Amino acid sequence: MRHLCLLLCAIATISLAACSRSQQASASSESEATSRIESIPAADQAKYRDARKIKNWQNPYLVIRADSIGLMDLANYEEHHIKPAEVAQALAKLPTSSWPYGRVVAVEEPKRPASQVEVDAIRKNRAILAGTLESMHVQIDWIPAP
Repeated sequence: MRHLCLLLCAIATISLAACSRSQQASASSESEATSRIESIPAADQAKYRDARKIKNWQNPYLVIRADSIGLMDLANYEEHHIKPAEVAQALAKLPTSSWPYGRVVAVEEPKRPASQVEVDAIRKNRAILAGTLESMHVQIDWIPAP
């Protein structure tokens, strides 16, 4: 019985240590992503004033969805769905050439949701996205739903 208690304590200690390392690694990667984004020059509104249509936009373009955030790949006409918590890492992976206007992204508001559940999910994703972008000092150019 005593050996079983010692074994359980050892397993619990190892599990806690592994969780702690995982949280530290996550915080470190978030910090690296923020640093990478903040190294991009501040937004220059004169460069994107006339580029508000999606076909003219050259910086990252995000679309709020009920189940995710869409990161638009305008060169290939693709939408990559990412979790709101993964936005910082996804933007940090983009090359510097993806930011010709400086630290600004276009964010498209969603079309009218079909249910209250979708409304709530979209509000939550919008808030997470806005908070993430604000923490990285990324300006948001809000685009109304088409």
